[in-house]
Amino acid sequence: MGKITFYEERGFQGRCYECISDCPNLQAYFSRCNSIRVDSGSWMLYERSNYQGHQYLLRRGNYPDYQQWMGLSDSIRSCHRIPYTSSHRLRLYERDNYRGLVSELTEDCSCIHDRFRVHEIHSLHVLEGCWVLYELPNYRGRQYLLRPGDYRRYQDWGAMDAKVGSLRRIIDLY
Repeated sequence: MGKITFYEERGFQGRCYECISDCPNLQAYFSRCNSIRVDSGSWMLYERSNYQGHQYLLRRGNYPDYQQWMGLSDSIRSCHRIPYTSSHRLRLYERDNYRGLVSELTEDCSCIHDRFRVHEIHSLHVLEGCWVLYELPNYRGRQYLLRPGDYRRYQDWGAMDAKVGSLRRIIDLY
């Protein structure tokens, strides 16, 4: 079980909303989000309703202002609780529709280019666990949640291009 609390003002002030499950539309509970407290679990936050827009992975901890979670604004409109899994595995492909196998990953990768000598990944198959794909190396830039399933082209995970910098497993031990 996870628990996250959203606050309208910085420093955990103002109107707040406590959430324990996925929510496709948070707009009814608060108009802006300037601080967050994650009591348990890992969460993916989205700047727009229905799990759209910029994504931000938050783990247990206190985030006194939106810059602490690398937010671009105080707009958080939906959230997804990420379930715990003990094993992680995904396959990377150079071309769409699973053509040009690059490799299979079971561990975090801080730089796709250094490891596989490619700058772009056009399709993915997540076999086990949840992952976060980052557009830049060292877990920086735009983030995309990857759940178990098929991603035949980069648009399927919400990206505007096939640029991939790093991948990290979502592991929540509390």
